Amino acid sequence: MKQEPILSIKDLSISFGNNKVIHNISYNLYENEILGIVGESGSGKSVSSMAILGLLPKKISKITSGSISYNDIDLTILSSKAFQNIRGNKIAMIFQEPMSSLNPSMTCGKQVQEILFQHTNLFKSEIKDEVISLFEKVKLPTPERVFKAYPHEISGGQKQRVMIAMAIACKPDILIADEPTTALDVTVQKDIIKLLKSLQTDTKMSVIFITHDLALISEIADRVLVMYKGDIVEEGDVTTIFKAPQHNYTKALINSRPSLETRLKTLPTIQDYLDNSISKEIITSQQRKLQHENIYNKPPLLEVVNVEKEYFSKSGWFSLRLGSAQAKPKTFKAVNKVSFKLYEGETLGLVGESGCGKSTLGNAILQLDIATAGQIVYKGRDITKLSKTEVKTLRKEIQIIFQDPYSSLNPRIPVGQAILEPMRVHKLFNSDEERKEKVIEILNRVGLSEDYFNRYPHEFSGGQRQRIGIARTIALQPKLIVCDESVSALDISVQAQVLNLLNELKEDFGFTYIFISHDLAVVKYMSDQLLVMNKGQIEELDDADIIYSNPKKEYTKKLIHAIPKGL
Repeated sequence: MKQEPILSIKDLSISFGNNKVIHNISYNLYENEILGIVGESGSGKSVSSMAILGLLPKKISKITSGSISYNDIDLTILSSKAFQNIRGNKIAMIFQEPMSSLNPSMTCGKQVQEILFQHTNLFKSEIKDEVISLFEKVKLPTPERVFKAYPHEISGGQKQRVMIAMAIACKPDILIADEPTTALDVTVQKDIIKLLKSLQTDTKMSVIFITHDLALISEIADRVLVMYKGDIVEEGDVTTIFKAPQHNYTKALINSRPSLETRLKTLPTIQDYLDNSISKEIITSQQRKLQHENIYNKPPLLEVVNVEKEYFSKSGWFSLRLGSAQAKPKTFKAVNKVSFKLYEGETLGLVGESGCGKSTLGNAILQLDIATAGQIVYKGRDITKLSKTEVKTLRKEIQIIFQDPYSSLNPRIPVGQAILEPMRVHKLFNSDEERKEKVIEILNRVGLSEDYFNRYPHEFSGGQRQRIGIARTIALQPKLIVCDESVSALDISVQAQVLNLLNELKEDFGFTYIFISHDLAVVKYMSDQLLVMNKGQIEELDDADIIYSNPKKEYTKKLIHAIPKGL
């Protein structure tokens, strides 16, 4: 007997104003299954899922055709009041960014309690026990502590577990997980995937798991839908989709991610697949060896010697201010006796879980956060001893590409001016006319046209904004660039474009990179040497290929083992 779907979407179309973003899509979700929906930003995967929960913005969007049936109830015609009984109770959602989804002014425990007050008949005395039980179920360490903690007092992975506890609190029939692991470390991501699978096995709930990462989908889903520009272009069980993808877009999603086995000279993008213009040229181990001989025969550009960065706990400071006799300021070493050398033309990969000290180390090198001890020697000079004026001059030589280009650009300044401004500060070129010419040249170099000069940051996509961030960095013709999680928020194909661009610029301008990321596949592809950090210290330092093929430390093995491999 054929199984009846718990959720059925038929000929669904959604428009934002006159722009149709979802085109007559149909699919079913069955009981006790995990359905993966995969596609890039703008493919329609999140919009179609928001429609299931009645969360589309009312004034600017509308469902123009089709139906969404949950147990024979058409959700598209449901009143707001009727939806309140379903949303969070029968159909729940885990959002992509837990920090913006949790209320910062309420404790984690209270936020989960609210759901239970709303949807269950439990007594007040029973509700706290139920929340603690949920926190145990999602494997939160010290549930009692998390119950009393505010969101900012726990880690990203723990916040996501609180969100999952909230979503499963009422034992929903359907759980929608929208990019629930995108911003998480690879090891935390693996834990969350494992947790969701075990919860689904225990509760038999149906799960829609949304992501842009097909390798990740392979580790959790039973069936997969591939979405592209508002259409479902491919559908099937996870093995078929991976072993024999039919659509070029699916093939591109599988192959745009850097391989751990082969180092392609240029990563294929979605457009390469759609145009059938893929370059299969690889960098051989012999070419890599010759390249390294050339890099490491010169004196180092940067030498980090026994660098430490220590922070004092604020709670200890406040206790002292209040005159507590027992209080002592607590210290925390974010970076502890780190030493390494960086050579001109090299890309040094810096990896480790959140809190390992990699960004703190990057900020110390940039002189954005002054090291507590040790030396940072750039071109033979200890830059920790520079005056403010000398540090300002150094800024031209050592630059950063930020993780979130939108928050690093001034929304009131056109992007052309944002790129031109640091040139003016550092007195590069003789006039603003000359500088503007150079900015247009740089915009073209990063794949953007002259027409973009007078546009504002909000008018660009995430990938375009990252190119603008890169353009602003290279405008000063620096020697050393710190890339701090600079591709972690990008779709896989856009990520491929940006990584290709960084490698081209390195070749053309002789840049040296410190490449910080929690995505180990990306770091391996980009890096010459790899530095693995754990709890503020260097765990392992060697050629990137040697570390990946033969990691010596258990911590490194754990990181590599956690990378989603696909089938």
